[in-house]
Amino acid sequence: MFRFFNRVRTIVSSELNSLLNKAEDPGKMLDQYLLDMEKDISDVEAAVAKQIANEKLLKKQYDEVAEIVAKREDQAMRALESGDEGLARRVLEDKNKQQTQRDSLKESHEESAKLSEELKEKLREMKDEYRDMNMKKDSLKARSESAKARSKVNESLSSIGSSGARGGFNRMEEKVMRQEAEADASGELRSDNKSLDDELAALDKNSGVDSELEALKAKLNKKNEA
Repeated sequence: MFRFFNRVRTIVSSELNSLLNKAEDPGKMLDQYLLDMEKDISDVEAAVAKQIANEKLLKKQYDEVAEIVAKREDQAMRALESGDEGLARRVLEDKNKQQTQRDSLKESHEESAKLSEELKEKLREMKDEYRDMNMKKDSLKARSESAKARSKVNESLSSIGSSGARGGFNRMEEKVMRQEAEADASGELRSDNKSLDDELAALDKNSGVDSELEALKAKLNKKNEA
């Protein structure tokens, strides 16, 4: 369980760039890591609570047996004072048996108390690490989004400068220039045709005038001859 926290710390501190290069979303992964950490903390809290309860039970058993040991010594003294040495002997035998159990419970309780402190310290460390990771999460998410934004901008710029939007733009510019050239050529052709038509029309007009002129000349000659 504690190895998991070490793994999370390693990923967060040294593998963010690796995550950015994969399909994994660092923001979602960080949220999931924190959820996993919360679950582990909850499990450890339950284990610590159980251990503390066990420690208290051992302490209660120890106190009860220690009380019996002290009571047996007083009872043995009263038996001697009453002249019943046999009763005093039996009480002392039970006292020794209870004392052996007391010493065993004392050792068990001390070990349990030590384990409780160790688990509580581990729990505090886990909670400290969780707080650190939670504080870093927003910063790492922001860094991840910034990195993705930079990558997107760089990809867009590359597309513009290669065969993407820039290439398409250049093709459309060439197409417009061809359309303009074709329009100019069509205009020039129409202008040439119009000039030719005008010259032919003028020729027809001049021919009519010449005919009239010749007719007038002929009429004048006839008049002079008369």
